[in-house]
Amino acid sequence: MALSRVVLLLGVLLLLCLSKVSSDVKIEDEDDEQLSLPADKPLIVRDSNRRLMQDIDCGGLCKERCSLHSRPNLCNRACGTCCVRCKCVPPGTAGNRELCGSCYTDMTTHGNKTKCP
Repeated sequence: MALSRVVLLLGVLLLLCLSKVSSDVKIEDEDDEQLSLPADKPLIVRDSNRRLMQDIDCGGLCKERCSLHSRPNLCNRACGTCCVRCKCVPPGTAGNRELCGSCYTDMTTHGNKTKCP
């Protein structure tokens, strides 16, 4: 009699454990559906710390930024460096540097001149 109670108790306990495990799989499936990325804005994983960053077109943005510059090749090279590091290019052909934040405004050359156009 005691042995049958122990077997019955173990059977019930086993069924409870199996039902818990099967419900966890359903929860994981629901979480995976919520994490799907939108197709119009692809996210790219870069660097060793595996951060998600949006990829921007530095070449096109810098070409527009440097279109009226007196030395467009120099401007494009500096702008490209700043764009890659700061992930931003200010709008327009001049000014508006503060819109990209301190990364863009505080970057300097070896001669302590502002680097980013």
